[in-house]
Amino acid sequence: MIKKILIANRGEIAERIIRACKELNIETVAIYSEADAGLNYVQQADEAYPLGPAPVNESYLNVDKIIDIAKETKADALHPGYGFLSENADFVDRCEKKGLIFIGPSSEVMRKMGDKVTARKVMDRIGLPIIPGSKGEVESVEEAISIANRLGYPIMVKASAGGGGIGMEIVNDEEELVKSFTNNSKRAEMFFGSGRMYLEKVIENARHIEIQILADHYGNVVHLFERECSIQRRNQKVLEETPSIFLSDETRQKMGEVAVLAAKTLNYKNAGTIEFLVDEEENFYFLEMNTRVQVEHPITEQVTNIDIVKKQIKIAKGEKLNLNQESITITGHSIEVRIYAEDPKTFFPSPGTITSFEIPTGNNIRHELTYQAGDRVTHFYDPMIGKLIVTGKSREEAINLLRESLDEYKIEGIKSNIPLLQHIVTNEQFIQGHTLTNYIENQYISKI
Repeated sequence: MIKKILIANRGEIAERIIRACKELNIETVAIYSEADAGLNYVQQADEAYPLGPAPVNESYLNVDKIIDIAKETKADALHPGYGFLSENADFVDRCEKKGLIFIGPSSEVMRKMGDKVTARKVMDRIGLPIIPGSKGEVESVEEAISIANRLGYPIMVKASAGGGGIGMEIVNDEEELVKSFTNNSKRAEMFFGSGRMYLEKVIENARHIEIQILADHYGNVVHLFERECSIQRRNQKVLEETPSIFLSDETRQKMGEVAVLAAKTLNYKNAGTIEFLVDEEENFYFLEMNTRVQVEHPITEQVTNIDIVKKQIKIAKGEKLNLNQESITITGHSIEVRIYAEDPKTFFPSPGTITSFEIPTGNNIRHELTYQAGDRVTHFYDPMIGKLIVTGKSREEAINLLRESLDEYKIEGIKSNIPLLQHIVTNEQFIQGHTLTNYIENQYISKI
């Protein structure tokens, strides 16, 4: 039985989890750093407790403090959201040893999927197509050069323990590879505690498409179809939509089936996402598995009418999925954009106080945010202010609504990426669905 949940996160995802808990009549405990004390999610929780100073190592990554608060407040379970400790297998073990239900998969599965090299090997054994690359982690720059020469440039340098675009970079020749391998290894060590790297061949003119899955403790696994997340900046998603207008029904079905097969083979529990790169001929290749709720989960909720966060909690409580694959359908088209506090030309973060904040309202417009006028966006955390989600009966209707909504979105006191988003939704390439992973470089950066 789960009666109280501690939310080991901050900002809009904490507020999203609080909303789901209220609908399930579950009490919530929020935690916050000194920098976040005034944010709305802190006020919305039933209880809220300070973690400490703003730096993440002293706050949202402070495992001992978080678990102590959970035990002191008599929380039954812990929801990690995304980022921070959400894919930290050691944290899952610590929670379980303290008698806390971790709302997510087991630490064993998380270890397999959290390490990208291990995940590639596991998925290869299962039979999923994987991107050509190094067989395992690459020990040295010299080994990296040898592998790159065999695969051929361009090459993607990737951190084995990475995520969120950190520790990833495309290189086009040996000189770039030497510099990138060393720099990204150091960066990965700083962010993830591991500097292990591997290489993948770049799939050119690719799309980034992921499959959302749900799995209970009784062997029931379903997928909630796909999200196309191809529009990215430095491997960080900017705009996501569902369904993909690129996929044929046949490929959509195949991708869903292999995602379900992978989850069943892994004995996966809870919500998860299997990400793929898809080439121009609709060949798809396993990229990674995210063992948590995704930032972009709202668009799937909009078109399937399935609350993914509530399903996470119910699965953790031991409830069976009351879904079968045939009952899950897509209605309409949904698009999400991430609103960032950043300069739309340089992409540098733009911390500061929001002096004025006006958001569009109306039918089929959804917001996930926790900032409001008077709040300060700090440099300590990801500069995402929130997410704007629109849904229409068709992709054209959704794009038109998104265009109107962005025109009404007003943020003052800091810079935001709204000009970039407005450029995207009025660009003919986007309107026609030509949304490859190099879209922003080709359609925006090259023209500013």
